[in-house]
Amino acid sequence: MLRFFGYPINLVDVTMKNIKIIVEKHPDGYVAYPLGIQGVVVGEGDTYEEALNDVRSAILFHVETFGESVLESDSPILEAFVAEANV
Repeated sequence: MLRFFGYPINLVDVTMKNIKIIVEKHPDGYVAYPLGIQGVVVGEGDTYEEALNDVRSAILFHVETFGESVLESDSPILEAFVAEANV
């Protein structure tokens, strides 16, 4: 059976797409969010893996709720970087 982020799916239901996800570590846990998706999608957890699994579930729910068009982008993100700056 084909799976999308661990969930069973039909090929006609979801087009597979590689999504970049940012995972932040905070004192009280982890927060994860995808880049390049229309709308707001966030996951959280006590561990990196929990936050990643939670945001995967949230992405799937977001696509099921609003349709695959939320994954479409006029300007796809090729790479993502983290930088620090003194301000």
